[in-house]
Amino acid sequence: MPDLMHSELTMSGPEQSLLAGALLGAGLPADAHRHLELAGRDYQSEALAEQHLREAHLLAPDHAAVLIGLYRFYFYKGRLGEALEVAQACLCKAARDNGLASDWRKVRRGDAEFSSYSAVLPRFYLFALKAYAYLQMRLGQLDEGHAAVEKLLELDPTDKVGAAVLLDVWRRIGQDDDD
Repeated sequence: MPDLMHSELTMSGPEQSLLAGALLGAGLPADAHRHLELAGRDYQSEALAEQHLREAHLLAPDHAAVLIGLYRFYFYKGRLGEALEVAQACLCKAARDNGLASDWRKVRRGDAEFSSYSAVLPRFYLFALKAYAYLQMRLGQLDEGHAAVEKLLELDPTDKVGAAVLLDVWRRIGQDDDD
């Protein structure tokens, strides 16, 4: 399962620079940026990398780059409960930044430009909700995860973020692979 904003972080060209400028890079204090770089460098030393991420978080607690860095760290280290907490923080931030209801269940398709893949902030919201849905399912909260997937498909009916894959996983839970 791709992590939060993984596909966006691997884009190239104008779309990558748009994302980097509008979402990830703008307003990040230099010291926080340095700690993110050091966390990447020291990734194999879990304690040291996490300390750098915590320092970055202290310096820029609501910055998307820091939140995504924390999310990816916890996700790839298999610390899914902590990744879920960060996904929830990303979802709250994305809701605020988009002027959306704080409860994702109350968000409607017309509340933001969810249909435009070039609209960075609504896309961040969708990917945060996808991460939330995925982690809820992985952590055994199947009904919550399914509800979040259904909301994703309501907000993004053309499924630009790939929520249908999660819906398929949910449908197959409890079935044998041969079914």
